[in-house]
Amino acid sequence: SKTSALAYLAVLAALERPSGIPFHVKAAKNAGATREEVISAVLVGLPAAGHVVTQALPHAIEAYDAD
Repeated sequence: SKTSALAYLAVLAALERPSGIPFHVKAAKNAGATREEVISAVLVGLPAAGHVVTQALPHAIEAYDAD
């Protein structure tokens, strides 16, 4: 589902696991997630995990814009 794909993106970003981001971005997009929702999912962990989540943004945006 869209919600689970977005939640997984948040976890991947917080745990610094960029390799899974393209797959889950595509899953979220296919489930109807907007570009803004994907970006928000990546950044949702910012208060808890810190700036490390921003490192996932280029991977997520590139994956979203690829199709």
